[in-house]
Amino acid sequence: MQLRYSYRVYPTPGQCEALARAFGCARVVFNDGLRARQQAREAGLPYISDGELSKWVITEAKKTPERAWLSEVSAVVLQQALADLNVGYRNFFASLSGKRKGRRVGPPRFRSRKDNRQAIRFTVNARFTVRDDGRLRLPKVGDLRVVWSRPLPADPSSVTIIKDAAGRYFASFVVQATDEPLPELDTEVGIDLGLTHFAVMADGTKVAAPRFLRRAARKLRRLQQDLSRKQKGSNNRKKAVVTVARAHAKVADTRRDWQHKLSTTIIRENQAVYVEDLCVVGLGRTRLAKSVHDAGWASFDGMLAYKAARYGRTFAKIARFAPTSQTCSACGRLDGPKPLSVRSWTCPCGAVHDRDVNAARNVLAQGRWDNSNDRGVHVRPAPVPAARREAVIHPGAARSPRSAEGIPVL
Repeated sequence: MQLRYSYRVYPTPGQCEALARAFGCARVVFNDGLRARQQAREAGLPYISDGELSKWVITEAKKTPERAWLSEVSAVVLQQALADLNVGYRNFFASLSGKRKGRRVGPPRFRSRKDNRQAIRFTVNARFTVRDDGRLRLPKVGDLRVVWSRPLPADPSSVTIIKDAAGRYFASFVVQATDEPLPELDTEVGIDLGLTHFAVMADGTKVAAPRFLRRAARKLRRLQQDLSRKQKGSNNRKKAVVTVARAHAKVADTRRDWQHKLSTTIIRENQAVYVEDLCVVGLGRTRLAKSVHDAGWASFDGMLAYKAARYGRTFAKIARFAPTSQTCSACGRLDGPKPLSVRSWTCPCGAVHDRDVNAARNVLAQGRWDNSNDRGVHVRPAPVPAARREAVIHPGAARSPRSAEGIPVL
């Protein structure tokens, strides 16, 4: 599988100028290609192919006085900028036709030189190399000093140089890593993600939410107030912007490091991991938006997914609208919706449930039902007798579909 390995890069002042030049040229080529296709569409002309677009905005543009400075950077950087534009259009067309699942993808938009994040990509055609002394040699940029926090597992196929809002530079390598299956285990876990407790396991284990953004709120508020007092366009305001960006970057880095450690522990200790498919975008529009974004559920699920694939584990998401918090994990009775203030409830069968632990157990049961475990055996829950009032069908009542266990299918 392909993985990304990111390392901190410390360019010299001259190399910073060369990278800024490359960022600008890649942005101009991207915008020229986007503008050419938009003008062709407005004029009723056919869609410009990738080859023709590359010829017009790169090869022919270098011969004009207005774009002669495009020759000052590597041609691979310009070609990769157009490749990003082509991928954006393909994703847009696939979304319109329904071939691409998920949220609707819009057409590509123009890039601004004021964007907080700038990036360029070098492929093997650019002949970038990692020297014996550990420096990264890039064409028309020079030898960059890299802090190798860990060795690369294989030769990289491409490297992306990124400058973030805090003014930091990173080198992100794409490598083809081999799978490293771990010894098989008999343990499986269902996880209920939340805000008070970030993760609640089916065995009752609870991981408290670290709330990194909430803990840094006072410092961020003070820095933002200092920024608002600076005169627009001044050098002091530019410095304050970088200071605020560094504070936010520290929060993001701390959250990412914590999630990596937790996801690695869960994958190593369980053969199968099941979570609920949460609608993070929808929850981000509610009054809990700040806490939802601070939790970072989507990035955590992504870590579990790729680590499970690499280490030979099973990872799956259950249906988004499964009533995990409404169903008794002991008898299977659907007890109905409950407000978030209700943290525990008692089922008529006599079982007393913690809301989050009960949901995690239902996630585990649903995951076993929907997915084969690591040994290929399809595990299904034991038959559950229906309650007396649920088994009666009154005359004239609409018959709802039911499973083999007598539970209404929702």
